[in-house]
Amino acid sequence: MSEVEYAKGLEGVVAAESTICLVDGIKGELFYRGYSVADLAAQSTFEETTYLLLYGKLPTSGELEDFSSRMRDSRYISPAVQAMIRSFPESGSLMELLQSVIAFLSGTVQHQIAHSATCNCRRTLHQIAQLPTVIATYQRFREGKDYLAPRADLSHGANFLYMLRGEAPDEDEARIFDACLVLHAEHGFNASTFTARVVASTISTCYCSVSAAIGALNGALHGGANERVLEMLDDIGTVDNVDRWIADAFRNKQKVMGMGHRVYRVKDPRAVIQEAYLRELSEKKGNTRLLDMLTRVEECFRTHMDDKGKAMYPNVDFYSGAVYELLGIPRDLFTPIFGMSRASGWLAHILEQRQGNRLYRPSCIYTGPEPTDYIAMSERG
Repeated sequence: MSEVEYAKGLEGVVAAESTICLVDGIKGELFYRGYSVADLAAQSTFEETTYLLLYGKLPTSGELEDFSSRMRDSRYISPAVQAMIRSFPESGSLMELLQSVIAFLSGTVQHQIAHSATCNCRRTLHQIAQLPTVIATYQRFREGKDYLAPRADLSHGANFLYMLRGEAPDEDEARIFDACLVLHAEHGFNASTFTARVVASTISTCYCSVSAAIGALNGALHGGANERVLEMLDDIGTVDNVDRWIADAFRNKQKVMGMGHRVYRVKDPRAVIQEAYLRELSEKKGNTRLLDMLTRVEECFRTHMDDKGKAMYPNVDFYSGAVYELLGIPRDLFTPIFGMSRASGWLAHILEQRQGNRLYRPSCIYTGPEPTDYIAMSERG
């Protein structure tokens, strides 16, 4: 075997420079284009954050008005896309449907523009604006309901909840969900974002790049953790069972979902914000069951980890699923919602990759058989 060292999973490998996102795993801080995600979640909107990611600066009031108008005008899905949603196989996953729709949308733009380094993705905004409509329409169709057109007078988050429910959410729910989308919009060179950049480096279309990113997010090691956190809570049952369940989990070396992160060595800053949203919603709805259980799980988990001297804390998925559950969102929509949030970050990275682009072509260490002569069929028996 070769003695050449390599980084399995590319851990620790620096693949490029980027001006989009700073993740400080030691301090537990996250910045989009230099702005704290905590400030953006509290003071910005998903539309403004998307502008920031795509253009590299906060917009003026006029720029935001124009951008929001274009983004909202792009929400509507065509009858052809509605037909795709209706006819998609029941055995297929919503994430696969999202990949299919994005690929379909590439046919709605001029081919040469889609491939160009100066493509008009910042103006069409199809990949960002239409994913929520597809997800909500998919849910409505499987409930036997009709297509509900988006509303241009609602924010990105509020409009999604409106399409899902058939009625506009209240102000607090709209604010919280829109902020949740901000929290998931970008996170550096994670698996799906790196996938988008690899595809973009071939000068494939931005649509193909986003479709590939959705495929990466569909994998169990990238998306779906917040859904599995709720499944864990289902298994635990009640807050009184938490201590025993955690003790058994450690004894049996069972993973505690929503705990730990490849980058953060302290509590994920997004989890801190999500916890506050969960507390607000729980108190407002008079239902603290999920909050109480998650709080106790975190306390027990930390006690065990402190005993081991290990730094492992809640990540963004630990609380986000419970927030979505209190908003009445079906669990199998959680990962697609992750995708519709991260589309802004993916597109920002695709556009950045095209500036001074170089095709990704890493090497590998060959560990197969030594070169040998071909054996004729007559000699193989």
